[in-house]
Amino acid sequence: MDFASAGGLALALLGILGGLLMEGGKIRDVAQITAAIIVLGGTFGAVLVSTPLPVVMGAMKRVAGVFTEHGSTLGALLDEVTGYALKARKNGLVSLEQDADNVQDRFLQKALNLAVDGTDLQEIRRMLELEIELEEHHAEAEAKVFEAAGGYAPTIGIIGAVLGLIQVMKNLANIEEVGHGIAVAFVATVYGVASANLLFLPAATKIKARIASEIRRKELIIEGVSGIVEGLNPKLMRAKLEAYSMGEPEKKTKEKKSPERAPEPAKV
Repeated sequence: MDFASAGGLALALLGILGGLLMEGGKIRDVAQITAAIIVLGGTFGAVLVSTPLPVVMGAMKRVAGVFTEHGSTLGALLDEVTGYALKARKNGLVSLEQDADNVQDRFLQKALNLAVDGTDLQEIRRMLELEIELEEHHAEAEAKVFEAAGGYAPTIGIIGAVLGLIQVMKNLANIEEVGHGIAVAFVATVYGVASANLLFLPAATKIKARIASEIRRKELIIEGVSGIVEGLNPKLMRAKLEAYSMGEPEKKTKEKKSPERAPEPAKV
């Protein structure tokens, strides 16, 4: 669970609803099913018009990733790659064949298998960099789905408010209901602005941050496996790769990893 995302959303809702209650309002004042249907239905309808369905489906699958943390850090990945470098330097690249089959990280497994199979280094880099480029393209398109939703939602909210005001104007004869009707009409605007700024746009930003983190992780793998193929000194290679893990909190380890065996594959 990503407590920053979940906690941030909860804090925002608590602040808004808390302010409403402090001013004498009630939760039911903003709990309007009709307004929610207008805003959410209109927003997702507009998104479907502007975006291919496969991209929208991919974006929906990424929603869970906004509220979950990755299982491993770049520091753990660095330890793993360094372990493979130590083993390859001592026993040769072929000694990594069994390790490659047990790696849980699909991208690292592919890179190690290419290296063990004797694929040319330039070809390895070309294949892996192409995969990163294509994945980045797809992920960026999925993040733009939420950016689009964040742009449409406030406008749909205004449409909902206007529709509500039309109904109010039709009942001007009953003056006691006019004020209540206007208040209800503007709930749609609140839903539109709130959903855009508390959910859709923050989700797009978090997805982009996750994309950047994933690219950095895969670039570390490419550079690490390239160093293994080139036979670089593992200590020098690690010093080079440590730049990728800068900014992450350091984790203390009680025991030193043995240089004669590769570490357990990091879970992703």
